[in-house]
Amino acid sequence: MAIFGNLSEKLNHAFSKLKNRGALTELEIKEAMRKVRIALLEADVNFVVVKEFIKAVSEKAVGENILKGLDASQQVIKIVNEELIRLMGSKHAKLEVSDKPPTVYMMCGLQGSGKTTMCGKISNLLQKEGKKVLLVACDIYRPAAIKQLQVVGEKVKAEVFERGQANPVKTAAEAVEYATKNAFDTVIIDTAGRLHIDEELMAELRAIKDKVKPKEVLLVVDAMLGQDSVNVADTFNKEIDITGVILTKLDGDTRGGAALSIKAICGKPIKYVGIGEKMGDIEPFHPDRMASRILGMGDVLTLIEKAQSAISEQDALKLAKKLKERTFDLEDYLEQISNMKKMGNLADIMNMIPGLSSKLKGADLNVDEKQIEKVKAIILSMTPEERANPEIIKGSRRKRIAAGSGTTVQDVNRLLNQFEQTKAMMKQFSSGKRRFPF
Repeated sequence: MAIFGNLSEKLNHAFSKLKNRGALTELEIKEAMRKVRIALLEADVNFVVVKEFIKAVSEKAVGENILKGLDASQQVIKIVNEELIRLMGSKHAKLEVSDKPPTVYMMCGLQGSGKTTMCGKISNLLQKEGKKVLLVACDIYRPAAIKQLQVVGEKVKAEVFERGQANPVKTAAEAVEYATKNAFDTVIIDTAGRLHIDEELMAELRAIKDKVKPKEVLLVVDAMLGQDSVNVADTFNKEIDITGVILTKLDGDTRGGAALSIKAICGKPIKYVGIGEKMGDIEPFHPDRMASRILGMGDVLTLIEKAQSAISEQDALKLAKKLKERTFDLEDYLEQISNMKKMGNLADIMNMIPGLSSKLKGADLNVDEKQIEKVKAIILSMTPEERANPEIIKGSRRKRIAAGSGTTVQDVNRLLNQFEQTKAMMKQFSSGKRRFPF
């Protein structure tokens, strides 16, 4: 199931009776709003937020006198989309940058929220933008917390500053001083978490904040906690005045209650969302794009950004040339599968294409790592000539390839059939005979 899958499905069901209709009665809109309210509550959206949301949509729907319009149903959905965007913050809230480096970001949150991993993900993003990032280990209480940050630092090739079990406030101050002397653009401080909120934790966070004056205080919360994550965000905001929220595990939460409630409850924007365990599994939070995904309208801009990060411009031009010249072969096919894997969960990718998610309802679109390895083994068991000219792969060759790759002849047959189908589809798209519906 894709991000917001359950909510998206229920909202689309709520609007299904409105679609392809002319004028709508006030009773029909009221019934649709009742279903929307139930869908939002089941998605664990805050009750007060739901109440205000339904009130705002209903008032606009009736107040703008759209009931007599020929495209009344589309106007209702448009109003819902606009209100969802407003609810989540209207526009993407970028990370603030200090006028004088280094820019200090202080990361906080409860244990298990994914805070330390998120330090690495943010570092990875900023380094791609050319920033020199220093990670700072200020969690001296959780066993192996410093080691975990060092492992994360190695993954993203970022230096980690640590002073063992020394006072975290002093460590943070020394880290900023070290960063200034060594020309670091950015300092990311990984603070201690707790299993629950307590005054000792808050006092330490306030002390670090007062000492190093971070440009941003970012709270990392687990999206799967639903309303509990909203309560955590509200409490942290009241105690230490956070500047933004980062939602983790959004890929594991198909409900979306936290994403829809946090801005309305604590008044602080969601800046990023974690959508997987890898260091590249992070997205900027765009309220308009999220609203489109929730309503099943796709998210073309994020899809383009994912493609650009996975495929270089040079590779894209090379692929276009091969398609034009009809020289697309099995090695190219393997490369494209690898690129798709880099882009993340296939279900989420397909749901970003407008009009496609409904057609793929119920389909298993999760990328099977074992299947990818099997495809790779089969192709690598072929000779260069066979990869370039798959049509020469007949009975005896198929047996040899299956034996060499540890697979079956049926597996080889399936791969060759999939390749031909993909080649035919890509040829149609490249010739302009077919287009994605955006």
